[in-house]
Amino acid sequence: MDEKMKNLKSLALVVFIAFLCYGTVSYVNSYSKSIQPTSFRNFSVSAEGKSVSIPDVAEFNFSVVTEGGKNVADLQKTNTEKVNKAIEFAKSNDVDKKDIKTESYNLSPRYQYYECKTNGVCPPSEITGYTITQSVSVKVRNFDKIGDLLAGVVKNGANTVSELSFKLDDPTQAEDAARKEAIEKAQKKAEQIADAGGFSLGKLLSIEEGVSSPVYPMYSSGRAESSKMMLDSAVPAPAIEAGSKETTITVTLKYEID
Repeated sequence: MDEKMKNLKSLALVVFIAFLCYGTVSYVNSYSKSIQPTSFRNFSVSAEGKSVSIPDVAEFNFSVVTEGGKNVADLQKTNTEKVNKAIEFAKSNDVDKKDIKTESYNLSPRYQYYECKTNGVCPPSEITGYTITQSVSVKVRNFDKIGDLLAGVVKNGANTVSELSFKLDDPTQAEDAARKEAIEKAQKKAEQIADAGGFSLGKLLSIEEGVSSPVYPMYSSGRAESSKMMLDSAVPAPAIEAGSKETTITVTLKYEID
């Protein structure tokens, strides 16, 4: 009888230990999955989506460069008057105040350099005057005005016009369309791979995205020797076409393998 009881206790102990081990292994597996789900049973697919958009905003920069002597106050006055006149011209052609922004203001000296003497002594350089450069960016929403604005700011004081470009004021809609196409393509690709590989798609583990913003045409004109030369080259006002470009988004989907 005692021997039988001893055997039953031993059997119960073995069953308990086996149950404990099973529970421990299950817990470890569940915990491992919670930390790094299906680290050895997943795959990724990538796809690209595109959307074609027509730009609704044009931007260009103009600068007023004023060179003179050592009287900085006079230079500033002359430069400011020219910049203000060009800005007022832009405002009079339906450019809103919020779409005009001063990008930079630079005052730099001009030097006279002297040759070194035969005894090796080099006279120090001397400031002979200063140059002021003020740059302003203009955002244009009425494309019919672009040509007139490019010619007009020069006529009203600017001596450099550059970096004409076209873009979307709000690219969200174009990006949404490209993203939707990219995800749909990636999902279809994943289904095809799973079918060919003989396995089932599990849950979606992650999505990674890369955006390529559209690059619109950019036009640039260098600084002329005088405002008159620039004006002559800009009249009649140039015909500007915005064209269209693509917004591209690439997505990478990572799936669990069932």
